[in-house]
Amino acid sequence: MSHYLYGANIQANGIRQHYLRYGGQGLPIILIPGITSPAVTWGFVAERLGRHFDVYVLDVRGRGLSEASPSLDYSLDAQAADVAALAEALGLECFAVVGHSMGGRIAIRMARAHRLPGLERLVLIDPPVSGPGRRPYPSALPWYVDSIRQSLGGMSAEDMRAFCPSWTDEQLRLRAEWLHTCDERAVVASYRGFHEDDIHQDLPHIGVPTLLMVAGRGDVLLPEDIEAFQGLLPDLTVARVPNAGHMIPWDDEEGFYQAFGSFLGKTI
Repeated sequence: MSHYLYGANIQANGIRQHYLRYGGQGLPIILIPGITSPAVTWGFVAERLGRHFDVYVLDVRGRGLSEASPSLDYSLDAQAADVAALAEALGLECFAVVGHSMGGRIAIRMARAHRLPGLERLVLIDPPVSGPGRRPYPSALPWYVDSIRQSLGGMSAEDMRAFCPSWTDEQLRLRAEWLHTCDERAVVASYRGFHEDDIHQDLPHIGVPTLLMVAGRGDVLLPEDIEAFQGLLPDLTVARVPNAGHMIPWDDEEGFYQAFGSFLGKTI
């Protein structure tokens, strides 16, 4: 039985934000995907979370069906304000935010900048730790730009395999279908933000229980990065998924769910 309810558009923070809703019962969760992941690509995760929670998977501005334009602000601050405005527009009185990669950075900035009274918990899934004076993000920008440009002309799952060789056919087909909805301007701006925005300064000001999920086979979060997070956020809970790279639920889906433990109030 599917837990998918519907997709919808809502005006929040002055733009059209698109989301997919799953479950409809339990603690509301806003799920923020990464830099080139439209909401639909996280549907398989939302189906599982939807067994227990009221899940809203966001198309970050410039991705999927949310608003995109040459004049749109694609900064981290704007993305963080989108999430805060979305929660308010949806009338969420208590909720958690789960962010993967770029989505984790958005969640960090949102929690610090907006101090929403209804925000109860954060889950940061392998967020990039690059920034001023820190090591660069390990993936190069052309990997994103080249694949987006190719997708604009039509792209098969086999074409996508050159960029994501370890993915399943189903995963490749879905990414090939939706990657063209990721605006290159948004992706380039977010990638630059990985190196220009200092999320570490935000960590001591989060103020809610936070789980950091780490890919055991990834190179986005190294042991020294985890220690730095713990130093700035002493109550941080850390969970590792040993058999996964950066795209954790794609590599080890069950390990991904197990890593949540009971952090969200229920075992997934």
